[in-house]
Amino acid sequence: MIFDAIDKKLLEYLQQDSKQTNKELSNKLNLSVTAVYERIKKLEKEGFVNKYVALVNKDQVDKSFVAFCHIKLIQHTQDYVVKFEKEVTNLNEVLECYHISGDYDYLLKVLVKDMVAFREFMVKKLTSINHIGSTHSMFVINEVKHTTAINF
Repeated sequence: MIFDAIDKKLLEYLQQDSKQTNKELSNKLNLSVTAVYERIKKLEKEGFVNKYVALVNKDQVDKSFVAFCHIKLIQHTQDYVVKFEKEVTNLNEVLECYHISGDYDYLLKVLVKDMVAFREFMVKKLTSINHIGSTHSMFVINEVKHTTAINF
């Protein structure tokens, strides 16, 4: 597949607002509606677009407390890693989980209502996962930049 400047611009527009009509996109790109439709289908088929989602305002749903948790496992055996990753994916409060290099093994982005809810999450859910050796949490004071868009 050839990935050209028009495809990049189309992806930029879709990342800004994926609910734009093909007609609106065709006007912005100076292409026919059919050409835009075919390009979008090609980008989806080739895996450039994984899915379309609605970004929910966390303040409106009373989930504005953001914490980042470093997790260190007791051991780095395959069994411990697989079990931890399986269990952490089932925690609704965890929006993102990354296996990282450095002093800690994982970095989690956690979203809850407030500090009380975070403590409950830590005590009742996160620390109940076996094989966690230690945790280190940091809380967001102010969100300076947050984007889901990938630049080209």
